[in-house]
Amino acid sequence: MKHSSQDQRRDQRGDRSRLQQVPYWLALCGIALGLLWIRGGERDVRGGTLVIAGVLLAAAAARLGLPDKRAGMLGSRRRILDVAAFAVLGVGLLVAGLVFPART
Repeated sequence: MKHSSQDQRRDQRGDRSRLQQVPYWLALCGIALGLLWIRGGERDVRGGTLVIAGVLLAAAAARLGLPDKRAGMLGSRRRILDVAAFAVLGVGLLVAGLVFPART
């Protein structure tokens, strides 16, 4: 059965669409990993918080560096607002993870 050029273009668009979501899924998996780390116990809260902070800062950098078409679901608003939101949350968690004492 032959595929028309329209079907091939639709398949290519579907592949690109899936690839555009890679930054979002990486951020989501990183945050899930940080939450699992926190769940390990009181001594692991600092490490998990720092992991989530790093993921949010990496998401801010990805949103800043990627064009709008490649940002996928990381881009829900204007670029500057997305970057500011990720950066503020990332820096806030980074400060919280570094300032608050870890239980031993």
